Amino acid sequence: MDTPVTTFSEGPQDPFAVRRAASVVLDDHGIVVGWSERAEALLGYPPEEVLGRPTAEFLVDPRDRDVVMDAVAACVRDRGWFGVVPVRHRDGQRVELGCRARAIVRRDSPGEWFLVAAPAEEVIQWETDRSVLDGLFRRSPIGLSVFAPDLSILRVNRAIARFSQLPVEQHRGLRTSDFLVQQDTDTVMRQLREVLETGQSSIFTEQPCGLRRDPGRELVVSISAFRMQDPSGRILGVTQTVEDVTDRYRARRRLALLNEASALIGTSLDVTRTAGELADVAVPSLADCVSVDLLEPVTRGEEPVQEMFGPLRRAAVRSILPDTAEVMFPVGHTIHVPPETMQARCLAERRPILDAHMEGPTGWLSMDPERAERALNLGIHSLMVVPLIARGLVLGVLSLWRSQRLEPFEEDDLTLAEEFASRAAVCIDNARRYTQQHETALTLQHSLLPHEVPRHPAVEVAHRYLPADATTGVGGDWFDVIPLSGLRVALVVGDVVGHGIHAAATMGRLRTAVHTLANLDLTPDEVLSHLDDLVDRLAAEQEPTDERSPQVVGATCLYAVYDPVSRHCALARAGHPPPAVVTPDGQVHLLDVPAGPPLGLGGLPFEATELQLAEGSLLALYTDGLIQGRKRDVDESLADLCGALAVPARSLEETCGAVEGALLHDRSTDAVADDVALLVARTRVLAAEKVATWELPVEATAAARARTLTASQLAEWGLEEMDFTTELIVSELVTNAYRYGGGPIALRLIRDSHLICEVSDTGSTSPHLRRARTTDEGGRGLFLVAQLTERWGTRHTRDGKTIWTEQLLSSTSAS
Repeated sequence: MDTPVTTFSEGPQDPFAVRRAASVVLDDHGIVVGWSERAEALLGYPPEEVLGRPTAEFLVDPRDRDVVMDAVAACVRDRGWFGVVPVRHRDGQRVELGCRARAIVRRDSPGEWFLVAAPAEEVIQWETDRSVLDGLFRRSPIGLSVFAPDLSILRVNRAIARFSQLPVEQHRGLRTSDFLVQQDTDTVMRQLREVLETGQSSIFTEQPCGLRRDPGRELVVSISAFRMQDPSGRILGVTQTVEDVTDRYRARRRLALLNEASALIGTSLDVTRTAGELADVAVPSLADCVSVDLLEPVTRGEEPVQEMFGPLRRAAVRSILPDTAEVMFPVGHTIHVPPETMQARCLAERRPILDAHMEGPTGWLSMDPERAERALNLGIHSLMVVPLIARGLVLGVLSLWRSQRLEPFEEDDLTLAEEFASRAAVCIDNARRYTQQHETALTLQHSLLPHEVPRHPAVEVAHRYLPADATTGVGGDWFDVIPLSGLRVALVVGDVVGHGIHAAATMGRLRTAVHTLANLDLTPDEVLSHLDDLVDRLAAEQEPTDERSPQVVGATCLYAVYDPVSRHCALARAGHPPPAVVTPDGQVHLLDVPAGPPLGLGGLPFEATELQLAEGSLLALYTDGLIQGRKRDVDESLADLCGALAVPARSLEETCGAVEGALLHDRSTDAVADDVALLVARTRVLAAEKVATWELPVEATAAARARTLTASQLAEWGLEEMDFTTELIVSELVTNAYRYGGGPIALRLIRDSHLICEVSDTGSTSPHLRRARTTDEGGRGLFLVAQLTERWGTRHTRDGKTIWTEQLLSSTSAS
């Protein structure tokens, strides 16, 4: 039968093991009485050469005699010895051996000595290994636990004992569950079983470690584990190293939080939202409860006063605490901060303040003692207050509390909170500045556009205005509904090239000019000619241009005048898209109005188009931003516009909504979006019974005839109380027409909210109001007319001129 061979696994070998060490037995006189095979292998002497001989005779070199004799003396004195001695090999070489000697007693024999020896380098290595092992258990700062195959504890080092606060010797037989909370115990045991079963070591696995004796303490450890086996491969258990990496984990977490804060804080230019983002970053990563309070001017976009801090307004609050609403002031609440509070000190001293255990002055309780008492009952125990400072301005304060985590805030936490606050403060200040600029831009825009479109007897209107930049809300498009004489109305839509605040400012100047020209009762083509000259002058004023005042390069405009008495509509356009008309039966067509050049080119004429509109017709005026987009051509947009308008039974607001939905549904994704203005008007016609028109002969009796006709018509309308004044006005106007104008003379009375009197002739000379001297025989007529009417004026037509007056009717007369 073959002898089985045992395979030994690689690992540290005991140099004094039986199969590795040389064994020698000496009698009490140092004579060799026993010699092993391993001794022969190490020293070269066969047994027959050494048995019975004194060791000093062949093993000790004369040069080493003193060293050897000192070792012998120590061995005799202590009844044993261990150390390194030099000996002589059979070939004469000097060999150093590690030697262990023990006194032994044999029956019927004097004392003997048993020596075990091995090469010195092997013994030194073995002792070094033993020293390392001893250091791991006695002096290592890294925890070491040795587990049996059933994962009970065999041995721990002193570092583990410091964690558990139990003596080292009391750990034997205990288990991980005796020290850790159940959740963390399951994680550790799962790892140990995997290492025990597979033999695959685990390295530097980080995990939380909740101690049963201190469950609120944050502890993070790095665990490594390997399986133990004896030389024959038998599994002995698992060894686990445990390193406290809490500080490293916190530092890494703080860095991650800073990176997260950089990405999450300041995603918008909204003060309140930015404050909320700051609170979101801090809870629950850093604190259990956070509030962000801003000085009131900051929330309005204004610059806060730094000398004396006023009340704070709660901008954000986040908490993982139950019943937060009963503890924290809500968002929007105004907080008056007493001077003894940490918040007041923080603002005044412009520095962060930490009250780790809330052992200092509790002045913060005075802000609302009842709420503060509830907070204390919830376990709040640590507080940090950090000022929000950007560009030298104190904007507010960040307050952070801890309740659920038992660990108080530390200086490192305060540093992290300062980083959060610093980044957030810059973003809040940017948002504040943007809010200030945005409010300024909106104020400008709102002052330039009509606040409310006036109700007018000639048309019913609805409108839409959508700036290209929805964040600023300003652009260069505009619309207007301008009342004119004779119940006529001017409908205007214009577009300044570009958008933004500069375009809006130019638009305001053009809109003012349009109002001025409209009050002169000019025809549409004349209005555009004057606007063209104005744009030329504006461009010349702005040369040379710079970034602060970009040059106006042009504008477009559509100007229409509608008369509800005659249903006559005159239109002219300057490089503007054509208007759309919807008949009462739903037929839609684009008006063929000569395009004309854009405003600012100069030197080219504008042409007007005139047409009759049926009562209830729909007139749609718009800017090119409605029909021009990156994803569709103009013809397709015009077809969609006509389709959206082709339902005349809808209200005008519904019509505007339909147009917006048909043409602007993809506006948010259009990278080249332009400002959009849309004005929709439904025409009205003044009832025939409210208008009276006569033609008068160019005779001296024309004024008397006019007075008679006026008195009769006023009596028919029940306006006898206005008879005297109106006859005087009519007489003066007809007399002027007879003397200075040309025939025929037309007289028209219109009754609406005003009594309108119009006298037309073919003359082109306009009358002028002047104060007559006492010696003048005439010149007082128009002065009297101006005193007796609310308004009066002159408008020129292609066939002459019309002088008109308006008298306000009483509410009963108007009805």
